[in-house]
Amino acid sequence: MNDRIRRQIRIVAISIFGLLILLFAHIAYIQIVHHDFWFTHNLNKRTQLAARGTERGKILDRKGEILAQSILDKSGGYEREYPYSAIFAPLIGYESVTYGRAGLEAVYNADLAGYRHPGRQLGPVARLLNPKSGNSLSLTVDAKLQQQAYSILANRRGAIVVLNVKTGAIIISVSKPSFAPNAIEKEWNTISTASNSPLLNRTVQGLYPPGSIVKIMIADAALRKSATNLNKQFLCEGQLKVPPDYILHESGNAIHGKVNLENALAVSCNVTFGGLALELGRSQMSSTYERFGFSKVIEDLGEVPSQVPDFSNLGNGDLAQAGIGQSSLLTTPLKMATVAAAFANKGVVMKPYIVDKVLSSEGDIVFQAQPQEWLRATTVENATKVAAMMKTVVERGTGKPANAYSVSIAGKTGSAENPHGDAHAWFIGFAPVKDPQFAIAVIVENAGSGGATAAPIAGQILSYVVR
Repeated sequence: MNDRIRRQIRIVAISIFGLLILLFAHIAYIQIVHHDFWFTHNLNKRTQLAARGTERGKILDRKGEILAQSILDKSGGYEREYPYSAIFAPLIGYESVTYGRAGLEAVYNADLAGYRHPGRQLGPVARLLNPKSGNSLSLTVDAKLQQQAYSILANRRGAIVVLNVKTGAIIISVSKPSFAPNAIEKEWNTISTASNSPLLNRTVQGLYPPGSIVKIMIADAALRKSATNLNKQFLCEGQLKVPPDYILHESGNAIHGKVNLENALAVSCNVTFGGLALELGRSQMSSTYERFGFSKVIEDLGEVPSQVPDFSNLGNGDLAQAGIGQSSLLTTPLKMATVAAAFANKGVVMKPYIVDKVLSSEGDIVFQAQPQEWLRATTVENATKVAAMMKTVVERGTGKPANAYSVSIAGKTGSAENPHGDAHAWFIGFAPVKDPQFAIAVIVENAGSGGATAAPIAGQILSYVVR
């Protein structure tokens, strides 16, 4: 064998050795760095089948009521059971060998399935170390209140969010239409292809034009930048001409005449708030939505990002529309509940959360949520002024139908135009007025007037919550 052949053999051997090193390095990278992602992936059927031999942890409401649990089936494996069925389905989701997981079942799969142990990266050996049961979740929601809210929303499509303004704890999270998680295997084809999207958790995944409920933010911005004060008079003649060729109309061709800021909010005057948006300008409008958290999401809850217009490129007509919650603006009911919470809690928004504790199978606390300040959206002074105006909205303005219940409420209505039919009906607010504890957002899809439809729903629910 001559030197040339020996050199070629050596090059080939070194190349093969190098490739093997790269292969092992890549396998180690997947096994160690990306282990948790692939191991807990919702479509990993190996772990789903292995999980049938482990009792998945329970999901409980704040009083210990069982919302999800594992029971033994006829084959000796575990299957999931949801005692409240559709009432909590969009929030809790489902766990299926065939169709994976969704909702909290997916987000907290590692805890519920018992995968959070030090040996979980040892591949098949890790199965020997798996505990017999997973950790349980103790949520902040109240099953009884959730049941009442679900019933009050009746057969309408929409969503309801109620949160504690002092802590951010979510008390109610209703989304309709819903589905039967106990029948997910049998009814998957029907559920997954339904045109009314029952698998969508509308509280955090539904994107809607907010309409006039954003006027409380515009009022705050106008006071903050001295674009107005509480005494300034605006003249509403039923329409606002916006150069060069756009006209913003009042809803129902109303003419409000002379109004101050408080009265303009009470009657939801488009002319006043469209005009204020133009006076504030693109930069101030952009920073207003930024201050109220429209560029942020609550990842633990699976919230989708809001769609905020590119204010720097908006024409005057779209800028005026953004002042009344239209244009290309889309957001979630959770986001609008936090906007109401800002005015209820002196400008401070606490970070919304829904998992209060993670408990081991022995009942030990593995994780305990701590309330966190999330945003400081406005000043105490401005929050107090706008909150007082929201009280007027419910006492003698468009939100009056919310005032028929045994609790004092402040809020704002909205009737958001959209390309899918009649306007979406909105109400956001808080209660009780003297010492606000809870904020609420209600949306009813294509239901028309927020005052006529969403406000009484909010009033009824808050009367139960504030007992």
